[in-house]
Parts: sequence; C-alpha cells; structure tokens
Amino acid sequence: MLDVNWARTVFPPGALDDPTSVGLTSAHTVTLADESSPFRLDTGEFIAPVDVEYETYGTLSAARDNVVLVVHALSGDAHVAGWDYDAIQTGRKWRLRKPGWWDTVVGPGKPLDTRKFFVICANVLGSCYGTTGPGSPHPRTGKPYGLSFPMVTVGDWVNLQARLLDHLGIERILAVVGGSLGGQQVIEWMMAYPDRVEKAIVLAASAKLSAQGLAFNAVGRQTIMSDPNFNGGNYYGGPVPAQGLSAARMLAHITYLSDAAMDMKFGRRYRNKTKPDFDFGIEFEVESYLAYQGQSFVERFDANSYLYITRAMDYYDAAERWGGGNLVEACSRVTADTMVVSFSSDWLYPPAQCRELAAAFCQCGKPVTYIEVPSSYGHDAFLVETEIVGKLLADFLAREPKR
Repeated sequence: MLDVNWARTVFPPGALDDPTSVGLTSAHTVTLADESSPFRLDTGEFIAPVDVEYETYGTLSAARDNVVLVVHALSGDAHVAGWDYDAIQTGRKWRLRKPGWWDTVVGPGKPLDTRKFFVICANVLGSCYGTTGPGSPHPRTGKPYGLSFPMVTVGDWVNLQARLLDHLGIERILAVVGGSLGGQQVIEWMMAYPDRVEKAIVLAASAKLSAQGLAFNAVGRQTIMSDPNFNGGNYYGGPVPAQGLSAARMLAHITYLSDAAMDMKFGRRYRNKTKPDFDFGIEFEVESYLAYQGQSFVERFDANSYLYITRAMDYYDAAERWGGGNLVEACSRVTADTMVVSFSSDWLYPPAQCRELAAAFCQCGKPVTYIEVPSSYGHDAFLVETEIVGKLLADFLAREPKR
C-alpha cells in the first residue's frame, strides 16, 4: 500500500491533491527472459536475464482494447506521469521535485485520459532506470556489464515491449505514441507488428537520423569515452566520467533547442553582470544554463547507457530495415492509422524529413495525417508545446480510424 500521508511530507505542497494527476505511482518490474528463455537481439546474440521496469496508469478494460503505449525518448524513462513513490528508495531523488516527464498530457481529463485509456510505458533495454542495462550485474561475474553489455537496437526495444505486452495478456494496442527516439520506436512498432497497432503517433521523428545528427552523437560519445574516469566503461563503484557525460549532454541539448529560442531566452546576456571578466569561466547566461543541464544530467543518468542508447538511435533506418532501402516499400507493411507531427524549428528531425515519411505512406496508399506545428522551441517542442500536441493527440484518438 502507498502511504499517502507520508508522501504528503515529501512531495511539493498540493502535489497529491490535483484531480487531474494520476497521483502517486510505483513502478513494476518483471523478468521477461531467463536462461531457459533468453532474449534474442538483432545482432544474433542472446541475453538473460532481462528485467523490465514499467509503469501503468488507468484501468485495463475487460476487452483489453483501451491500451495506449507511450515510448520514451533518449533520456526519458517509464515514469511518464504522477509522483514517483519509490523515488527515495531507488535513489532517484530528483523525481521528488517534479512529476513524470509527460504529466501535462497523461492523467484524468488530460489528452491521454486515464479514465478512458490504460497507459503503459517501459524503460528500454540498456536503460539505467530498472530495465537491464550496462550497470546491471553480468550473470557470470556478478559485476556490472559495462561495455561487455551487448549492442542493442530500436528493434530490440520494440521486441521487448511486445514481450511485455504478451506478459500482460495484451494482444493489440489502441495506439502507440512517442517523440524523438520514442517516435522511431513508434515507426518500428507499426512496421514490425502491423497487426497489433490500431493507431500510431510519431512526434518530431523520421525514418532515420541525418548525417548531422550522427555527427553530434559521435562527438558526445567521444567526450564520454575520453573522460579520465571512464576507465573503459568500468567505472562503477568509483569516480564516474562526470565531465564527459556533462559535456555530451550540453552538446546534445543545443540540438534540442533552436536559434530563436536560445536568443529569446538568453541572447548574449552576461551572467549576473553587465561586463565580462575576461577569463574562461562561465560568462554568459547560455553557458550557465548548459552547465546546469550537464550537471543535473550526471546526477540522473549513466554514461554507458548514454553510449548504448545513442548508438541505437544512430543505427535505426526504417527503410533499410523493412524495405530494402525503399521507404515506400517499408511503409506498405503498415496497417495502422498514422499521424506524423513535425515542428517548424526542429533541426534534429526537421519537417522535411517528417514530410518524407508522411509522403511515403501516401505513395503506398496508407492512411496518414501530417501536421507541421509552428514553434520556436526547436526539437524540444514536442515536450514544450503541450497544449497543441495534447489537442492533436486527443482529436486523433477520438476519431474513427481511416481505412
């Protein structure tokens, strides 16, 4: 039982009294692969055991036909909404300060209305949030895998999510929705399991990452592996590669914003002063912001997980995976009613690439809705523009599927 009275002393005042919140949440963990039934990866390797941490919100209908699967982005996790009751016990104390990463969208009366839908989100394989990853004990040594953890792919994540749904007795999902790297998982879901998906919602994502995106990820990984504390990935129990991970996050965070958003928020303003100090310390507000983002990321994320997850992001190419390099051929597999949403100032997954995906659906006669949202928030718009994104989600889920 969740001790609500105790929780009121831990979380912000009034946090548990919001009628539109899912309230206190507690994660579930299930072992989905063991030595007798290992999980096969896209590389051909097998891994066992595999534990998966996931959260659910709302009530599963008797017909099991109200499931909305939310798939998280690179640094996200299964804690989508509400207040994490397990935060102190798991050491995830940063979750005491704010609710789940999509709390504005998931909850009673919200776009993903938990009075209607049964919402599920699971941490991906390679995660540092409860699902088996590089920080998990290797079954043969008892020590953390580190870089001996096998390479994983977006396809592996989706196959593991499918195994989780099998475990829960859910054959078909009403909708799968995700943004950025989560959007790539949505694309994989509707191509890998066309008979299991009724509706698919792709936010700020396309069929593959651009060369520029690959380049940013490569530099980020290099900064981590060049950190003196990285120690070949075997840093558990000692100093972590904090400087490298912080710099990688700073670099990545720039790609999530736009020039207009950064200029509006920071401009060229100095930090708490009107003139420079003429040194190499933090001089500008934008530097201070990025330093904060980097440091806070180190407090909640594992460097090895960052390496594995960004590499999976790099490898994903829906056209190569399902169409022999032909995106139209890959899209011809899909039976889901699909919505693709891009954001005008996103340069990580720019509108042109999202339109290419939508056009491929059109070319093979598949139902698709494409919307470009005007926004100055860059790639992060799928998380920031919650009012318009929420309305798009609600309207799309409410309408009859196109056939």
